[in-house]
Amino acid sequence: MTPFLITFIMWALLHSITAAFSTKQFVSNLIGEATYDGLYRLGYNLFASITFLPVLYMLAKFVPSTAVWNIPSPFNILFLIIRWGGMIGFLISLFQTDIWDFAGLAQAKRYLSGNKNITLPTRLVISGTYNWVRHPLYLFSLLYIWFSPYMTMNGFIFNMLITIYFWIGSSYEEKRLNDEFGEAYTAYKKRVPRIFPIKTKGQR
Repeated sequence: MTPFLITFIMWALLHSITAAFSTKQFVSNLIGEATYDGLYRLGYNLFASITFLPVLYMLAKFVPSTAVWNIPSPFNILFLIIRWGGMIGFLISLFQTDIWDFAGLAQAKRYLSGNKNITLPTRLVISGTYNWVRHPLYLFSLLYIWFSPYMTMNGFIFNMLITIYFWIGSSYEEKRLNDEFGEAYTAYKKRVPRIFPIKTKGQR
């Protein structure tokens, strides 16, 4: 299991470094602001996806695939309903924030077509699924990965690490959103829970 954990931690650190403001600023200075605005988001997503492949390989090779749970029928239907509800919720949340900008394809298209307005003004989305939790993409992803009717040990370990990574990653993301939207985001944080739709005193 150790090789997998090392590989996952390395990927998580690499993913965080490439998402950091200092890295983005360095790349922008290196390749030019226009090229950065047009291609960095797409390149970042491709890089994160490709570098995740060794993590999946190590997971399959070094973590046992013994069963942790196997939900019998008809109870497995409830798990499947929640799981695919998570997938639908994920897609709805993604379209709320513009899926093409999220992927970086819209910026790349505008850049390659010579459009000077490569990046559109950002907006704080607080309606729809974002009115339930501040990070619905994380919430619905967790519903999908955890509510599998059949869970193996390697799947369980992977899900645990992803859950921890989402929680830590959301902290860094919220710092950026605080810097960008100021009081509007502070008020939003006080009203809406972070990842899980459970309101707590002070809202963290």
